[in-house]
Amino acid sequence: MTDKNKIKNLFEFAQIDFSWSFSEKTRKDTTYLTHGYHHYPAKFIPQIVSRIVSKYTKKGDLVADTFCGCGTTLVESKIMGRKSIGVDINPVAILIAKSKITPIEPVKLSRYFIDLKFSLDSYSDSLEISLPKYDRIDYWFLENEKKKLAFILSKIVKIDDLQIKNFFLCAFSNILKGCSIWMQKSNKPTRDLSKIPYDPFLSFFKQIKSMISGNLEFFNLLKEKNFLDIESELFCSDARNFPAKDCSVDLIVTSPPYVTSYEYADLHQLSILWLDYAEDLFQFRKKFIGSSYHSNDKIFLNSFIAQEIIDDLLKKDKKTAEEVSIYFSEMNEVFLEMKRILKVGGKTAIVVGNTSLKGVEILNAEVFTEQLENLGFKIVEIIKREIPSKNLPSIRDEKTGKFAKLTDENKVFVYPTEFILIMEKL
Repeated sequence: MTDKNKIKNLFEFAQIDFSWSFSEKTRKDTTYLTHGYHHYPAKFIPQIVSRIVSKYTKKGDLVADTFCGCGTTLVESKIMGRKSIGVDINPVAILIAKSKITPIEPVKLSRYFIDLKFSLDSYSDSLEISLPKYDRIDYWFLENEKKKLAFILSKIVKIDDLQIKNFFLCAFSNILKGCSIWMQKSNKPTRDLSKIPYDPFLSFFKQIKSMISGNLEFFNLLKEKNFLDIESELFCSDARNFPAKDCSVDLIVTSPPYVTSYEYADLHQLSILWLDYAEDLFQFRKKFIGSSYHSNDKIFLNSFIAQEIIDDLLKKDKKTAEEVSIYFSEMNEVFLEMKRILKVGGKTAIVVGNTSLKGVEILNAEVFTEQLENLGFKIVEIIKREIPSKNLPSIRDEKTGKFAKLTDENKVFVYPTEFILIMEKL
């Protein structure tokens, strides 16, 4: 077993490497090509991925992302000539990622858009339109916007080309928040009853035009580099059952979900409901890593640091302690799967931050490092980076651990810095 104090000291005295903050990068710099297709909470910026992939791989190598989210790792790998494979348990993430990694011939895409726009121009308020039946959709959408969105979706789903259909579905997904009464400046599910929702047609056409521009740049860049046929595979799957052969992956670049990862189900609920990915959000939450609904019969933390955290949490709140225990145990299972698919000498680059729950420090980075070392990895480099901005609620209630508002009395700021754990399979 590893020396827990040595690991703790390594992180305690780690200095921020400001070259990894990319604070000079504008939003335009981080949403170039297809990266700006869809808003996504907690995604890392492409510059982090490109630097890691460039340093630890060569053209033709296989890069994996076990929590691929909206596909940043796969897009960057493709434009650098690396094959890639990713999984995510969230079907909304898979839809976005598939759209982002798929270059579509620009003339073909424009033709489909013209046809779609023509069919959407036939809308009138008098049309009989089949509306979704979920109560949660009624909770978030006013009748006028709901009817227009249903009409748009009814035309998209009739498209015969799957790549084109996914492209338009991705655009549809991204306009839902603006067309709802979800508070526009909040990632947290909060209704704003005074909000005037955006017009679905105007929003959709604006979104499509932006995405068409991104696709054009992406397609031309890949064509210029002769990378159009570089393989990128995506699977809606559990990270503990990764669809890759033993010892086949050269590098893993990923950012795992945090302890309360099932909150992502709430953050993506509009798309989940409209695209019919789940009828019941309660059931959908159960799929995520660390869910309290998972069995705790076979807990194996594989970390003294994790056990100390659990012991401290037990003094505060048993339920939270159980959730964190399940989370660390399941992450250890993910790391075991990472070890299986990595080549000997292959690297992991895990982007993760620490936080706190119930007043207890949750040392994710330290625990992950200890778990990985115990599984047969060695530390190559620990990078501490400042987070100048991140599309993730950065405030939690100190007592409950839930996302909080700026005005909440018990608010605590989390994720001001994060770590990149570069580990090598021995």
